[in-house]
Amino acid sequence: MTETPQKRPNQSALRAFLASEAAGGILLMVAAALALLVANSPFADSYAHFVHAVIGPELTPKLGPMTVHLWINDGLMAIFFLLVGLEIKREFVDGHLSTWDDRRLPIIAAAAGMVVPALIYLGVAGGDPDLHRGWAIPAATDIAFAIGVLALLGSRAPASLKLFLTTVAIVDDMGAVAIIALFYT
Repeated sequence: MTETPQKRPNQSALRAFLASEAAGGILLMVAAALALLVANSPFADSYAHFVHAVIGPELTPKLGPMTVHLWINDGLMAIFFLLVGLEIKREFVDGHLSTWDDRRLPIIAAAAGMVVPALIYLGVAGGDPDLHRGWAIPAATDIAFAIGVLALLGSRAPASLKLFLTTVAIVDDMGAVAIIALFYT
């Protein structure tokens, strides 16, 4: 039986929404849709100015001053990947991924999810040597959106499916980082 958040008599509709499993996915999709709309509207210049506004110190001359964009990419995403990585580690140590037999399918799926898009890209790029360096672009999955879409299903999606998708996305992202380190440094 699925459990849905019960609204207590003194609990607001906003708190009930935020307590649901789908809240994070819905907020992610709404934020992405709003960003797409604003970036492609007459407010695009204002949006770009806001995203590149300096709101912090210069940590290194190479990185430059901290902007909203850097805070999101380097700060919030680091926290996100830390939390997801800790959850996967817990599953690897004593959860549903504690044996090699349990890990094999998500790892194979992630590897195939990297290799097949790269091969399709190279097939479409054809013989143009200028385009061949872009083969790694389609190799990475956007883990935030993958988990966000699954979160929209809330408790209707089995925990094993959520774990499988999260593991595939994490392995895929680790592979993408390895590709960048090995081929693009």
